[in-house]
Amino acid sequence: MKITLLDGSVKEYSEAKSGYDIAFDISEGLARNAVAAKVNGVIVDLNTIISDDAEFEVITLKDKEGLDIYRHTCSHIMAQAVKSIYPNVKLAIGPTIEDGFYYDFDFKTPIAKEDFDKIEKEMQRIIKAKLPLERIEVSREEAIKLFSSKHEDYKVELIEDLPLDSVISLYKQGDFVDLCRGPHLPNTGFIKAYKLTSIAGAYWRGSEKNKMLTRIYATAFPKKADMDEYLTRVEEAKLRDHNKIGRDLGYFMTDENIGQGLPLLMPKGARVIQLLQRFVEDEEQKRGYVLTKTPLIAKSDLYKISGHWDHYKDGMFVMGDEEKDEEVFALRPMTCPFQYTIYNNGLKSYRDLPIRYGETSTLFRNEASGEMHGLIRVRQFTISEGHIVCTPEQLEKEFAGVLNLIKFMLKAVGFEGDVSYRFSRWDPTDTVKYINEPETWAKAEATMEKILKHLEIPYVEGIGEAAFYGPKLDIQYKNVYGKEDTIITIQVDMFLADNFNMTYVDENGEKKKPYIIHRTSLGCYERTLAYLIEKYNGAMPLWIAPTQVKVLSLTEKTTEEAIELAAKLNSKGIRAEYDVRNEKVGYKIREAQLDKVPYMIILGQKEIENKVVAVRSRKGGDLGTMTEQEFIKMVRKQVETRNNNI
Repeated sequence: MKITLLDGSVKEYSEAKSGYDIAFDISEGLARNAVAAKVNGVIVDLNTIISDDAEFEVITLKDKEGLDIYRHTCSHIMAQAVKSIYPNVKLAIGPTIEDGFYYDFDFKTPIAKEDFDKIEKEMQRIIKAKLPLERIEVSREEAIKLFSSKHEDYKVELIEDLPLDSVISLYKQGDFVDLCRGPHLPNTGFIKAYKLTSIAGAYWRGSEKNKMLTRIYATAFPKKADMDEYLTRVEEAKLRDHNKIGRDLGYFMTDENIGQGLPLLMPKGARVIQLLQRFVEDEEQKRGYVLTKTPLIAKSDLYKISGHWDHYKDGMFVMGDEEKDEEVFALRPMTCPFQYTIYNNGLKSYRDLPIRYGETSTLFRNEASGEMHGLIRVRQFTISEGHIVCTPEQLEKEFAGVLNLIKFMLKAVGFEGDVSYRFSRWDPTDTVKYINEPETWAKAEATMEKILKHLEIPYVEGIGEAAFYGPKLDIQYKNVYGKEDTIITIQVDMFLADNFNMTYVDENGEKKKPYIIHRTSLGCYERTLAYLIEKYNGAMPLWIAPTQVKVLSLTEKTTEEAIELAAKLNSKGIRAEYDVRNEKVGYKIREAQLDKVPYMIILGQKEIENKVVAVRSRKGGDLGTMTEQEFIKMVRKQVETRNNNI
């Protein structure tokens, strides 16, 4: 048996070996640090027996896969501890997530964070016991029988939903058995540092139609010092969470009578989004986009043509019953079908292409309650949506133009160094989620991959992350907690032109099918506002600050002049407010600083007599005096340059 190692060297054995034995043969120290092995690209338990020629790699806690295995084993330990303390609890799922893991439970009686201490103590007992984790492969019937006898209804449902040819594996540690594909650590004693962090409700399988379960979040690290550092970062992140800052500073609010995922933008938040929308629309016009304005609802007929009815209906707000009503309507989840309908209004020639449609679109998506988060994930949102209809020959140039626009926008708001790129591809095994035309998918993905390489875009791949009608370049951004979301996307669509019978006449007089680029230039405005609040800790850059200047009267004698100056600044395009309350000026300054206003003007009798203004900056402090004209010129120049440090 020949075992090829990562460096290309080969070890030969006359008999079958476990992954641990091979690791020990390579290096005793390596074996001590090993948590799993990778055999022919597949990660397996260390005690897996290898009997044929294979490529072999040792996985340690320095590898991302190793840390995931470490945390996954800790999730089993947490489940065992909970089951030990609460014997009647039912187990659901317990996956790893970024920086930790969670497990969903169905408790007979509610628990709270105050119960974490006893769960952690029971976990410590299990860890000290160094219980081996044993993999057991069973038949479907055996698995169902086992979990049915334990009244683990959720496990039985998971097993019944597995494909008929699935290998069903269980992991046993002591008297605890869980359904799991693995792999896992050799024993529970490997866990050194762990912490239960929070508790939340979560619908079984993410559907509001199912029962609400209790989700316990936790984390685990190989070293306590690393965990303590992480927990400190999380506490600091909470202070920058847009959900806290945005509400405290009056950017947005929510109300239970209005509904979850439906935030109310208050004057500050509404102003920032208005400024961003105007900026985007003006820039798109410079780049050849034409504006459309389309309905917020449409008949189901339109969504059936586009494919959304078949592939996205569960995510839509539908009005009416197809079996009873003559017409059924739905709030739009995206704008593409509407703009395609506009394109079809009249015959198009190749000379008309490309056509770049842009629209500030309000969209509606029926997100699950457990997915709602502040302004980042909502049910109604506004997006800088656009679609470019072009010939195949124009595709790469137009894609490059979209990317150039996006980079311009990211730089304008200060996000350019904070994003990453994901090439989102389809999953050919999921014929329900996607339009099932493998040849067209292969062509679309190959075309997009070629473009990305030509443009030298560094990306990771995301299998199963594509839109149902085409691959995407997703531009990813992390919130203060490190959770990654898509902020902007570019999609190559070779399907929907067929659905809508979209054509153009080429230079030979023949009708051809165009290609389509779906894109946003700044993405969802609500999500962008959330990230702006977090990045700048509520202190918006001058050019998009809802209030740029606050004029403070020094005494009651300068009240009238302060009000007049604020009005004059507003007439000059500078967003100004005044504070003429009968309070000490120091108090007014502190209030303006807490409100994150970029500039303050203190107006006293002396300044009025000398025809100057005393200026303070939220960053630079006292800037001295200058004339009104000098101040206006300074602010205008800083706004024009969109300096995000001001």
